[in-house]
Amino acid sequence: MKLLHLTNMALLASLSLITPPNFLSDNLQPDALTTQGQRLSHVEQPRIVVQKHDRKLELYSGKKLLKTYKIALGFNPEPDKEREGDGATPEGEFYVFVKNIKSAYYLSLGLSYPNAEDARRGLKGGLIDAAEYDAILEAIRSKKMPPQYTKLGGLIYIHGHGTAKDWTWGCVALENDDIKELFDAVEVGTPVTIKH
Repeated sequence: MKLLHLTNMALLASLSLITPPNFLSDNLQPDALTTQGQRLSHVEQPRIVVQKHDRKLELYSGKKLLKTYKIALGFNPEPDKEREGDGATPEGEFYVFVKNIKSAYYLSLGLSYPNAEDARRGLKGGLIDAAEYDAILEAIRSKKMPPQYTKLGGLIYIHGHGTAKDWTWGCVALENDDIKELFDAVEVGTPVTIKH
């Protein structure tokens, strides 16, 4: 009888070892994905949320949080970006307009800054003219790259090269392993929300 009990225990232990590694319970916390060494691949309905205050980037599939990454921001991290060279990371609703495999910062995802709200503020404040305003709105409507070289600034990316301190000119930086995983998981057009 003792031998049968030990055999049953061994069988149960072996079954737990062959459970598919990508099986995730709804109760599993996002950080548990990291500790189990899970690597994400392509994500259905990807969505990115950046929480500036908490220095974290959250990757969702629809409404389900899949993973959280540590980030660094621009060297002037508190305010919303308003103009070229201010070192601030923008806030608002954006989308990924390009996946750049030849980035100077390992890999990068181009964000659709300036958005329509930034353009309205820039036009009202005299930073851009009506033609630049119209070009930004047309790019947003078409889900293309907005003009990147106006007085509002541009070239805002999610990229690699580290999170030790806030060091970018307004971009969102991750560790290289993390941007590789994120880069592989999302696609052009992925919505990105950046919150204070």
